[in-house]
Amino acid sequence: MPSSTRRPVYLAELSYPAVARLQAQQPIVLLPIGATEAHGPHLPLLTDVYLSDAWARRTQQALWQRGIESLIAPALPYAVTEYGADFSGTVSLDAETAERLYAAVLKGLLRTGFSSLCVLNSHLEPAHIAALRSAVARLQQEHAGCVAFPDQTEKRFARMLTDEYKRGNCHAGRYETALLLACQPQLVDEERRATLPENPADLVGAMRAGIADFASAGGPLAYFGSPAAATVQEGDAIYARLVEIALLSMSDTWPTRLRPEAS
Repeated sequence: MPSSTRRPVYLAELSYPAVARLQAQQPIVLLPIGATEAHGPHLPLLTDVYLSDAWARRTQQALWQRGIESLIAPALPYAVTEYGADFSGTVSLDAETAERLYAAVLKGLLRTGFSSLCVLNSHLEPAHIAALRSAVARLQQEHAGCVAFPDQTEKRFARMLTDEYKRGNCHAGRYETALLLACQPQLVDEERRATLPENPADLVGAMRAGIADFASAGGPLAYFGSPAAATVQEGDAIYARLVEIALLSMSDTWPTRLRPEAS
């Protein structure tokens, strides 16, 4: 991770008087969201959570550089993840429960005194994204301008990411493996990763065709793309883009408060 001048600030690590002091500075609360889901034979089930947490930590540093305080809320590790449901350890919520969970957590953060929330999500299953969008929209109806959602599946943001990502075969592939190498390298099974051939199957295309599980989509080992080609350097470069995406989304939501620097 790039050098930083401050230690990450996590909401759960603070006492309530410390939170009250920070609230006076109107911090942006970063909410990492992921899943407990199979990510090939070389990455941990909690990959998406680690990626969202790292995205939050790097975004926090970028906000501090702009003089804006922020907190990282406890990550949510459960999601709709039916595509990986047949693999050991995957825990999937139904869409209604997921939507209610996300809406309830966001409302809880508002109720405790925060007014600016940013959802940082790294789990890209369509039903999960739909649940998140619905939860955010519901909150925006009740509290306009309270939530930024830098949805990396949105076309304008997806265009900023890697070729593998744009091809739609990045689950546990080069894209996600690079990101994990850049934040939690000790959790990557390097011996297994080196043996995995490229899997060019188009996961997104399969999803659009109505195929509903990894194996039927052409991923019998729950990975797509080329994990063996991943590098730490590429992971750092992707995180830089993700931070840019987060800042752009926040600037759209709070235009008078935050304007990302030109890239």
